[in-house]
Amino acid sequence: MGKYILKRILIAIPVLFGITLIDYGIMCLAGSPLEMLQGPRVSEAAVQAKAIALGLDKPFYVQYFVWLGQILQGNLGYSIKSYQSVSSMIASHLGPTLLLMGVSLIVSLLFSVPAGIYSAVHQYSKGDYAVVTVSFLGSSIPGFFFSLLLVYVFTIRLGWLPSSGMTTLGTDSGALDVARHMVMPVIVLSFSMAGSTIRYIRSAVLEILQQDYLRTARAKGIGRFRVINKHALRNALLPIITVIGMEIPMLFGGSIIIEQVFSWPGLGLMTMSAISNRDYPVIMGVCLLSAVVVLIANLLTDILYVLADPTIQLD
Repeated sequence: MGKYILKRILIAIPVLFGITLIDYGIMCLAGSPLEMLQGPRVSEAAVQAKAIALGLDKPFYVQYFVWLGQILQGNLGYSIKSYQSVSSMIASHLGPTLLLMGVSLIVSLLFSVPAGIYSAVHQYSKGDYAVVTVSFLGSSIPGFFFSLLLVYVFTIRLGWLPSSGMTTLGTDSGALDVARHMVMPVIVLSFSMAGSTIRYIRSAVLEILQQDYLRTARAKGIGRFRVINKHALRNALLPIITVIGMEIPMLFGGSIIIEQVFSWPGLGLMTMSAISNRDYPVIMGVCLLSAVVVLIANLLTDILYVLADPTIQLD
């Protein structure tokens, strides 16, 4: 296992460099932050001086290698807009994002795993059709639309839940206050994740239930609960682990939109602000973090494969 993890890390290093190179190229094609400074009150000489100070007068590949050299020294750079350290900005916004992602992932699994198993065991029943309908709704409804719908119902019409922020201003914020602010963002993220997860779990369990060894287990008189939850579910874990491994990067990216809608003070709100201001160092810092999250999620997925099925050989 140790050799395999080391091998995957060594492979991930050039992949990470390639991702950052592509991201930097796309970002440069999108426009220069100097365009935000241009105006009737700003002279061309001032713009050129700013370009020299930020190193934007150099070719693209030179800018990239300068940035890469700073990264290798542990320096993510400084924000063009606020002049703050990018690493400190990410550290201050990472906690709320991880909290939102973690709770959403747990809620999604608590709902989707039992629902997927129930749908497979009761195939073609009314309950199965209801679960499948809910899963398709979760996959097809855009997150921003669902967010606005929840805000309209629970904030504007009923007045039950706050629509923005992480805490209530002017009050002593506690766990209960944070939980009230998390309800709607968690519902949106977990509902979207559960939509695709339920279908994968249903398909995996249906395929396992048709295997000969489960028919033998039922013929031996083993209870239905043990057949489904011990034999069938254990062998259906590999597709489930695959889906979860795919959902983590999607959850990290999807939270950007949801955080923007609900003004959640996480990486999403900071990223959207950086994109609007064309704040290169902040954008590249978030892209680097996103790439690392994807690579770590893929590595953890492979490790969980072995834990779920000891017959898998990592070599």
